[in-house]
Amino acid sequence: MVVWTTAERNAIVGLWGKIGVDEIGHQAFARCLIVFPWTQRYFSSFGNLSTPAAIMGNPNVAKHGRTVIHGLDKAIQNLDDIKNTYAALSVKHSEKLHVDPDNFRLLAECITVCVAAKLGPEVFNADAHEAFHKFLAVVVSALGRQYH
Repeated sequence: MVVWTTAERNAIVGLWGKIGVDEIGHQAFARCLIVFPWTQRYFSSFGNLSTPAAIMGNPNVAKHGRTVIHGLDKAIQNLDDIKNTYAALSVKHSEKLHVDPDNFRLLAECITVCVAAKLGPEVFNADAHEAFHKFLAVVVSALGRQYH
């Protein structure tokens, strides 16, 4: 079980309220596919992913990015039970989709970069970064739980 301080809870919820989740979702997922091109192997049905421009302009990438980020809403709403919140999704990614669980960490890094770039250092300061990193680490752990 994760223990959240009041400051961490406030930082996480506060940051979440300030980002444009649809925009960040698309940017973060596209960044993951571009920076870590081996992650593209799970998305062959998405069509053209041959260049950064093709990835950024791909409507399937934008849609999946929104899906992923909106999926984080569940974690925000269930900060005290993230592990169980993502139990079924962990099973799906492990047993049906066969996704390498390290990809969750890579995407979390991309989400962090995009949130930091969007909000800037005044809002996404060291304390906010620490809380958001912890939050995403808990989500990554929950998604990878089925693999253990």
